[in-house]
Amino acid sequence: MALRQRATNLKDRAVTKANDRLHGRGWTLPRQATTFADDGAYSNVDSDVTPLDRRTWTSWTILGFWSSDSLNAQGWEAPSSIIAAGLTWREGLYLTVVGSLVDTIPLILNGAIGAHYHIPFPVVARSSFGFYFSRFAIIVRAITALFWHAIQTWTGSQAMFQCIRAIWPSFRNVPNTFSDSAGITSNQLIAHFVFWSLQFPILLIPPHKLKWFFIFKTIVVTIVGVAVVIAMTKKAGGVGDIFDQPYEISGTTKIWVTLSCFSSVTGGWATMATNIPDFTRYMRNRNGVYWQGLALPIFSLLMATFGIISTSCAKVVYGEYIWSPIDLADKWDGPWGRCGAFFVGFSWVVGQIGTNLSANVISCSNDLTGLFPKYINIRRGAILATVIAGWVMVPWKIVHSASSLLTFMSGLSIFLAPIAAMLASDYWIVKKRNFDVPSLYRRYGRYRYTAGINWRAVVAFLVSVVPNIPGLAKAVNPAVKLSAGIEHVYDINYLWGFSSACFTYVVLSKLFPAKETLLDAPIYEDMTVVDGVEYENDGTGTLGRNLEVKAYDSQEKVPASHAKDL
Repeated sequence: MALRQRATNLKDRAVTKANDRLHGRGWTLPRQATTFADDGAYSNVDSDVTPLDRRTWTSWTILGFWSSDSLNAQGWEAPSSIIAAGLTWREGLYLTVVGSLVDTIPLILNGAIGAHYHIPFPVVARSSFGFYFSRFAIIVRAITALFWHAIQTWTGSQAMFQCIRAIWPSFRNVPNTFSDSAGITSNQLIAHFVFWSLQFPILLIPPHKLKWFFIFKTIVVTIVGVAVVIAMTKKAGGVGDIFDQPYEISGTTKIWVTLSCFSSVTGGWATMATNIPDFTRYMRNRNGVYWQGLALPIFSLLMATFGIISTSCAKVVYGEYIWSPIDLADKWDGPWGRCGAFFVGFSWVVGQIGTNLSANVISCSNDLTGLFPKYINIRRGAILATVIAGWVMVPWKIVHSASSLLTFMSGLSIFLAPIAAMLASDYWIVKKRNFDVPSLYRRYGRYRYTAGINWRAVVAFLVSVVPNIPGLAKAVNPAVKLSAGIEHVYDINYLWGFSSACFTYVVLSKLFPAKETLLDAPIYEDMTVVDGVEYENDGTGTLGRNLEVKAYDSQEKVPASHAKDL
């Protein structure tokens, strides 16, 4: 009797443990019965293949996404650094267009992966980097996202300041209780808190439900941008004198400065080029990703044009070039001026929230989900990301007191370029678009390579990054002395980083192929047995048709196709 009771207790514990693993308890997230992850790993609905009911993005949604992401305050101000370097408005416009066109190449190539297989960037990276080395790529991307989220959030806070002071002009006069070393004033902290509090619940909206927000942002920012240009040209009685400025540099210096500015434009999209599968995974039709990428250069050109015209007019009206649209609105007083300042502030509040969604928070959330799928999903990842970036990292300190850190952040494209290059070349050239999706979720699957590391990706990464390190060091600390040859590599950092990594990875993969990873056709699904019944498992969160009833024990089993040595 005692033995029977003991056996019953053991069985109850086993059932409870299985239910806890499947349904989640406490901080542990529910584990899908249909997940592709093996017993030694963990996955959740946000890291698994996107379920059918979440594939809500159409071609128009991705158009709104591209448009939304390119409409931000940094895009408005982008030509300022080009003109400040000694070039003219011409380079400010055509480098923006050409750089954006170059960026669409990795954006489309890598976006097609998410649209085809409906898997996020952390899972895609396992195909080229290996199951464990992919975590390095994920961490690099997550750190970049956190820093840019902090910077973009601070810009949104400045826009919120304009909204508040437009309604309550006395807000400017709130007594400051902080020292100069704090990098922030009392009223700026209030504006930051209000913006962060408004942004927080929007960041928690699931990505597959965000399409209307992207469309809303595109409409609002475009209308207000046009209104600002019209208002400033009317005030200035024309477009100002910025279009008559001569070149301040010439010869080889002009060539290298032009290439350096081009790298800055292309590097600005290095993050999105890397993790674009995080968004295209929600598309219904995989073909929509190809032509929609052309929206990026169009809207980037629109923002750059708005910025140049408004800045030129500001010199006539206020006696100085004002590149920031928020600083421009800060000049407007009086009833009508405050009304305009409110709408400009509101548009960039919406703009910065949309940019944080598309470029930073969702990306970082996917990265954290890929690293800790047992405890973090996209919602929890968004909470962590926005708390860390919005407060723990002290964004006003980053912007006001650490110019070298900002330079370093801009230089992070040297690390992201090879990652984007290897994702694209692995999918299109090496694997020829044929992935084994179940194996991407298994630490002992076909993408394990050597101890979870694809040495070809390691070599390609080093070939890409190492020549750029000296130039990055000099950019952060101008006192560093370099030879002209190695210094100029950094002037073309994104082009070098992307092309060298792509070439090296493809050559090594062809000379020393990982044959176990090369397929003649994609593998989308396998079979799973739950409660003695065998089902098709497509990894989308639902069990397919009942294939065959098996007389299995109560312990869950899987067929050979689900084995670790697959």
